[in-house]
Amino acid sequence: MRKLIVRSAAALGGLALLAPTAAWAHTGVGHTDGLIHGLMHPVLGADHLLAMVAVGVWATQLGGRAILALPAAFVATMAIGAVAGAAGLGLPGVEAGILLSVLALGALAAAATRLPIVLAMAVVAIFALFHGHAHGTEMPATLSGWLYGTGFVAATAALHATGIGFALAVRARRPADGLQWDRIAGATIAAAGLLLWIA
Repeated sequence: MRKLIVRSAAALGGLALLAPTAAWAHTGVGHTDGLIHGLMHPVLGADHLLAMVAVGVWATQLGGRAILALPAAFVATMAIGAVAGAAGLGLPGVEAGILLSVLALGALAAAATRLPIVLAMAVVAIFALFHGHAHGTEMPATLSGWLYGTGFVAATAALHATGIGFALAVRARRPADGLQWDRIAGATIAAAGLLLWIA
């Protein structure tokens, strides 16, 4: 089962990170334009990308149901935030919330923080609201909202899967090298979040 999760996570992550970018460069191609914009929005923003990978790493550290529950909580709440943002509903401190999410989620993974699953889901859901609101407000008015939403939800899930796949892979190697690469990755994400905050 563990090998299946690793392979599935790696495959999903690869779809977002290794897909040919030449096709993405053709904007304005009918309805695909919204999907492409949605796919690219989380991947091209360092703050979005780092936070979503951190969710996958931390979920894997918690293990069990958290591996699916944390990403699901993030994606579901992000979608709610996106609808609110697209509808013009205000949310204070969106940029600060996004930057704080990178720092906090990275720190949680760096410390391999153990929280009850419901509390961990609430933490990622709060941050997901800010990410979703940003996706919704930044959607170009000319795009299909459904395709744009499908794109950023798929990209987000792939980034979560990348974090999960990475954490599972390095945990399997830990007896060989003795290094806790999942925690090192969390610390690196947290440091990047701090740099983004002060930049």
